[in-house]
Amino acid sequence: MTCRERILSNEYADLVVNFVLPDEYEYERPVDYCNHIINEDLQLFYIKRSDLPDLRFTKASYSFIPKCYGLVQVDQQERGVDLNTLSLADVGILSVQRPPLNLTGKNVTIGFIDTGIRYQDEVFRDMAGNSRILAIWDQTIQTGKLPEGFEYGSEYTQEDINAALRSDDPFSIVPSTDANGHGSELAAVAAGSPIANGNFIGAAPNARIVMVKLKEIKPYLREYYKIPEGVPCYSETDILQALQYLQKFSQVLYTPLVICFGLGTSLGDHAGSGTLATYLNTLSYKKSQVIVTPAGNEGNTSHHFHAEMSMREAYKDVQLRVGEDERGFVMDLWGEAPYYYNVTVRTPGGEGIRWSNPRSPQPQEFTFVFEKTRIIIEYFWVEHTSGAELIRFRFIEPTAGVWNIRVNSAGNVAGGCFDIWLPISQFLSSDTYFLEASPQTTITEPAYAEGTITVSNYQSSNVSIAPSSGRGFGKNGMIVPDIAAPGVNVSTPFGPGNGTSISAAITAGGCAQLLEWAVVNQNDLFVNSTAIKNYLIRGADREDYLEYPNREWGYGSLNIAGVFEFLAELG
Repeated sequence: MTCRERILSNEYADLVVNFVLPDEYEYERPVDYCNHIINEDLQLFYIKRSDLPDLRFTKASYSFIPKCYGLVQVDQQERGVDLNTLSLADVGILSVQRPPLNLTGKNVTIGFIDTGIRYQDEVFRDMAGNSRILAIWDQTIQTGKLPEGFEYGSEYTQEDINAALRSDDPFSIVPSTDANGHGSELAAVAAGSPIANGNFIGAAPNARIVMVKLKEIKPYLREYYKIPEGVPCYSETDILQALQYLQKFSQVLYTPLVICFGLGTSLGDHAGSGTLATYLNTLSYKKSQVIVTPAGNEGNTSHHFHAEMSMREAYKDVQLRVGEDERGFVMDLWGEAPYYYNVTVRTPGGEGIRWSNPRSPQPQEFTFVFEKTRIIIEYFWVEHTSGAELIRFRFIEPTAGVWNIRVNSAGNVAGGCFDIWLPISQFLSSDTYFLEASPQTTITEPAYAEGTITVSNYQSSNVSIAPSSGRGFGKNGMIVPDIAAPGVNVSTPFGPGNGTSISAAITAGGCAQLLEWAVVNQNDLFVNSTAIKNYLIRGADREDYLEYPNREWGYGSLNIAGVFEFLAELG
């Protein structure tokens, strides 16, 4: 069996392993597997599932199991207001496109990892009708040319796309498309060409575009995470390879790269210690490269519970309402040393089970007499990427109603604090939430990565933060978000765009403008993601009545023109 077949087959498990053993190291290898090396510290394994234990926690396996990422978007009704030019004017992008700066993203590449792109649309063509898309790697199509260094999917070059555009049957040449529309929206907002009627222009209309269309997560992982059928869900393994693929479009002092990431998950410690965040940090250190991540749209979903227990408190009660149509979900509790916890779970009907902190990491399964619900509790005393205590609850066919989860402080140190996160809203019934939730620390992973530029979402028409926008700070006090940008009813050629992924796309286009000035025009060579982040912070608009940084706005609202005003003041 080829590596491509293993990567695509549901009979093979995907594993993310954050170390690479040297070739001379003697260790037992599974008979049926293949692997893909991301860098010297990270590789992916595809191993026959029958050769592995059940997909549950074993030693160090929390980070090994690929996380599931969803689209960071909000479904809202269009209000009949075209906010595209208003949004770009509001953040100083339109003024920077014009003389004397004339910054339009020329010779800068913006890479997207998303649902694909509608390459035939005029918003992705130049004035001559040719494509502005350098390449599409469609991970879902297995009949085309493989990208160099990768084992699956099909790569379509700019030459292929232009040939398709000239053809009477373009999809016979480049069969890739974007049925969802999310990837096309982000690409248009960040880098779309002007539309003839003058009602639309992207933030960096001369930037080059690269799109990775992600394949959906394997069925066994969808079942493990209890993700509803039909809901887009993407594996960490495919995202890591997509990021690796985009690196070939970045060259210091020649073609700067902006990576616009429009996905998120509530899995992880919300402190930036996960595998994907660590890899993004590695990329962010590279010269001429910027990574933009959305803050997510979990601010008003009531999916986060935070507790701080005094020395006199023996327990905290967590009340969780489960909706009528909920099939199941995964919920993670994160604690910090030196505290640790035991848990008592009581059903809406009054049955209870008690889980005591075990010495063994093996999962424990609980059933009930009067309920069909099963709860599997998986445990990590010290989760090895974060060092935190982790208790994972897997609810299967949960009974509707209010569940009570009593978290008891155990051991010889009383008190402590802990956090629990439910999945992002796309993966969960709207009627499943905590009754006493905290809107803070609701930014989605991997936006806690220190090197990325994390963007929250505000409404241009009244300059107010969007209720859904994810809020900081990190669980470890990290300052996120970094900046806020428009993201409510922003017009795109494909309909109104809403959510922090739209805010991230606008910011990505603004970053392309800054990279054109800094690298292409040779005004500040060797900048990286952190340097561009600090340029944005210097130029941001701030209100007198707010204290900065804060949990909603970060260091202020995006203003690309403000960056140059700051530079002018320096002389």
